[in-house]
Amino acid sequence: MAQPRELWNSRIGLVLATAGNAIGLGNFLRFPVQCAQNGGGAFMVPYFVALLLFGIPLMWCEWAMGRHGGVKGHGTTPGIFYHLWHHPLAKYLGVFGILITFGVGVYYLYVMSWTLAYSFFSLTGKYMGITSEAEMSLFLSSFQGVKDSTYFQGYGYTYLFYLISLGLVIYVLSRGVVKGLERLAKYGMPVLFIFGIILVVRVFTLGTPDPALPDNSINAGLGFMWNPNFSTLKDPKVWLAAAGQVFFTLSVGFGAIQTYASYIRKKDDVALNGLSTAATNSFAEIILGGSIGIPIAVAFFGVAGTMTVAQGGAFNLGFQAMPLIFQQMPFGQLFGTIWFFLLFVAGITSAVAITQPFMAFLQDEFQLTRGKATAITGFLLFALGQPVIFFLKYGFLDDMDFWLGTFGVTFFACVEIVVFVWLFGPRNAWKELTDGADIKIPRIFFYILTYVTPILLFILLGTWLYQSGIDTILMRNVAKADLPYVIGVRVMLLLMLIGMGIGIKYSFTHDRLLKRGVIREVRK
Repeated sequence: MAQPRELWNSRIGLVLATAGNAIGLGNFLRFPVQCAQNGGGAFMVPYFVALLLFGIPLMWCEWAMGRHGGVKGHGTTPGIFYHLWHHPLAKYLGVFGILITFGVGVYYLYVMSWTLAYSFFSLTGKYMGITSEAEMSLFLSSFQGVKDSTYFQGYGYTYLFYLISLGLVIYVLSRGVVKGLERLAKYGMPVLFIFGIILVVRVFTLGTPDPALPDNSINAGLGFMWNPNFSTLKDPKVWLAAAGQVFFTLSVGFGAIQTYASYIRKKDDVALNGLSTAATNSFAEIILGGSIGIPIAVAFFGVAGTMTVAQGGAFNLGFQAMPLIFQQMPFGQLFGTIWFFLLFVAGITSAVAITQPFMAFLQDEFQLTRGKATAITGFLLFALGQPVIFFLKYGFLDDMDFWLGTFGVTFFACVEIVVFVWLFGPRNAWKELTDGADIKIPRIFFYILTYVTPILLFILLGTWLYQSGIDTILMRNVAKADLPYVIGVRVMLLLMLIGMGIGIKYSFTHDRLLKRGVIREVRK
């Protein structure tokens, strides 16, 4: 028989942990940049439409699937799909829920380590004195080992902070659900919100940093961020960008929420818990994330300068513009330390969430002890992370992010809603979702889940593929020098997929299922 599975110790711990899963670097870096690039306040119209029509419905689906699988001893999508759709293909479709989470964890952990390093650099004043964006860009590149400079040479610093971050993630995983994941969330999430509020208050009290430039102010920044330019709503790209932001910020389509939800009891609520997770994430993103990066950038660089920063992407805002700004503020080293440590906390709570499914797969399907599962998980994270670190300048990380964090999650969201709603059955899915619910979900969501959400997901996937996905898949914009490394990404991901598929085939053989009592349970 299967080993007893862990359960969350408290509801607040569960909500904080699942919120920590959703609240990541994208809330504080990606969201303000997306909003600034796509019409400011008008961006929030498609954002809330997307949140209502497929963000929250997908969140509910994943919670319900996770609880359903957890009761039957499965915390990952191969086992969950196996019980939702009794077909030989089901468990192999579920492999993407492990591949995506673990693959994203491989490179996300490295990016997270940058925030820990920059928190240290802020505290010690290492980047103090750099006054231009070009020099700050060189500082980041040399830290990453991409270029040598007077600031850093080689990979020493970046590797040190990577190992520290990896060690912390492995330690949390080794402690289990209650003493590891739940305890991290109970301490980490309050720290994140306190630091976020401190930064928002400081931003709102900056006023106009340079009286000679009255147009560069926090009020102007907030106006730029929130005053709607409704003409942008005619552009389909704005709707696609808003849908993508909702999709990624809630961490739906990864397979991680199912694992977290699998550690609740059969009659525990999923409706209110799922809604609470979405609401907590949106608060962190809109109220905190939207009130720090862009307003403070406008106050120091002006609207035109901020648009340039936004066009450069989230990393330009977080690791180039913000350090320059902190140097011009009183107590800038302190606020820089708080900013980057806030990002680190957001990062590590997400990092453990997206690596936990692989841990759960090893424990649930192979009956490995937590210690053995942790050792295997840590070793693979380290081994697969090496090309991400050393081939960063060749686009290795970017191509992994495309296949897993962009195409992968959109594709898997389409798969999971088809399996849960259409193959499991719309009425069965609705009953699973509403069973034990602490709130009454409006009946209209039955039709949204059954028709609207699947259609929107397939439109999102098709439109995105048409606009930019095909070019990336065919490597049309890849430099010749980078081509071997981009091909290497695809080979590595294919080998990971094959390896996980073989593991699923082995773990679901008749003898192993019988030994674990799974077949007996299905026949009942």
